[in-house]
Amino acid sequence: MDFTQLIFYVAAGLAVVSSLLMITRKNPVFSAMFLIVALFSIATIFVLLGAHFLAALQVIVYAGAIMVLFLFVIMLLNLGHDFEPDIRGRLGWAFMGGLGLVLFAEILTAVQGAPGDAGGDVLTPWFEAKGVVAGVAEPLFRDYAVAVEITGVLLLVAMVGAVVIARREA
Repeated sequence: MDFTQLIFYVAAGLAVVSSLLMITRKNPVFSAMFLIVALFSIATIFVLLGAHFLAALQVIVYAGAIMVLFLFVIMLLNLGHDFEPDIRGRLGWAFMGGLGLVLFAEILTAVQGAPGDAGGDVLTPWFEAKGVVAGVAEPLFRDYAVAVEITGVLLLVAMVGAVVIARREA
């Protein structure tokens, strides 16, 4: 097993574990934080596949903009104040410290690149033929245009609903 495979298995395992922790937490803020870990792990997998533009989109759009939206809604609705913390005691802090070290190692590997990483670049021929932005935008707006529009409308409805619920309680 080479270094790239090891990083892939660590990133995939971290994505699965953090996704499971995200859906089992009582505190919505902790759930959002575990979602950010899962999104960074997926971005690491994109980097290993040679899809650096997709990894950047993953971090900027999902881990950045969408998570800011989620945390804004959580703060607007005053969620997270009625729950006890999910991470208690030394075991919880040790787990979070280990998770932070793994995430730091993933980011360091993504920035430096894996040693001897010459193969496994699946998406490069596609992006060389189309260009990076066109390679992402063409299928997105040709094949998935309706899904993109529906997602935008759902996010808008969720934000308006959060504002309406917050105004009723105030």
